[in-house]
Amino acid sequence: MEKPTVAVIRTSPESVLEDIRKVMHLAQYQKFLPKGPEIALKINISWHYYYPACSTTPWQLEGVIKTLLEDGYSRELIYACHNRTVVVSAKKGEKRNKHLPVIQKYGLRNIHLYENEEWVKYEPKGKIRVLNSIFPEGIQIPKRFIGSNIIHLPTMKTHVFTTMTGAMKNAFGGLLQERRHWTHSVIHETLVDLLVIQKEIHRGLFAVMDGTIAGDGPGPRCMVPHIKNYLLASADQVAIDAIAAKMMGFDPLELKFIRLAHEEGLGCGDPREIEVVGEDISEVNFHFSKSANTFASFGQKLIYWGPLKPLEKFLLRSFITPWSYLASVIFHDWIWHPFVGRRRTRQILKTSWGELFKKY
Repeated sequence: MEKPTVAVIRTSPESVLEDIRKVMHLAQYQKFLPKGPEIALKINISWHYYYPACSTTPWQLEGVIKTLLEDGYSRELIYACHNRTVVVSAKKGEKRNKHLPVIQKYGLRNIHLYENEEWVKYEPKGKIRVLNSIFPEGIQIPKRFIGSNIIHLPTMKTHVFTTMTGAMKNAFGGLLQERRHWTHSVIHETLVDLLVIQKEIHRGLFAVMDGTIAGDGPGPRCMVPHIKNYLLASADQVAIDAIAAKMMGFDPLELKFIRLAHEEGLGCGDPREIEVVGEDISEVNFHFSKSANTFASFGQKLIYWGPLKPLEKFLLRSFITPWSYLASVIFHDWIWHPFVGRRRTRQILKTSWGELFKKY
């Protein structure tokens, strides 16, 4: 049986667009993305501010678009897509993270999946662990995803609920509507369920991960950004997350969503069974933190997995639920970002990657 491939290369601000082309070709992306169907570029916006390592980078988006067009994929069939959450504005995020100028430069459609898009009930054929019980009225997905290709554009970063977040977690926004936070207490099983659905509905599935600036700590927002100068690409969503996790210093098979997906045969989560092409990363270890929390995430974990678990439905699925949205905004947008995040962002903006970001 052929080993799954994950391409990993080193990059720089001067060569990043060509390096994205290189990493996609090393991962043989054209083998997995047939020409003809639409191609959704699933942008990750984890915050409506620009915060390094938090969201899809403009060079990541541009490099993928440029490669697709140079390789003969139809401009008319490529579109950028965004989801919405109850605490993050994709409309603000696409401007502050410089996605919109890239999309406009290449004349692509820019689709917000919660605006004028039809969502349809989908009944998965494969094994579903939790979504049917969380959404007994039926799982709703964007109709336009059915039969399409999709390229996920995650960044390399840690996460308070899943230790790390990458290609598998990037589907969380696109495939589930705003009530997806109902799944946080079973987030690992949810990500596996979503991969089952993706494999059923998409013609082609691929991921290009940006590790130029990687995030360590209580992600996906309150992290410490570190310049690492890596790019990753793969058609195996489990494998690319496993290799990213290993590079960050984690044992991939100790991360429940990777282990479950590996055991279900949805991809390969064991680095020993993955062919890494490009760079030799056998000695790479970022030594990122596994158990970091913010005040907000500590409170959430008390509700999802701690002594407040019996109150979860009342606190997060009832008429009083908006309290949690407000608490998140107060902590992240009004306290953490002004007093901590902006200072860290200014430091990165003084680097060569920061200079590249400002040029967009």
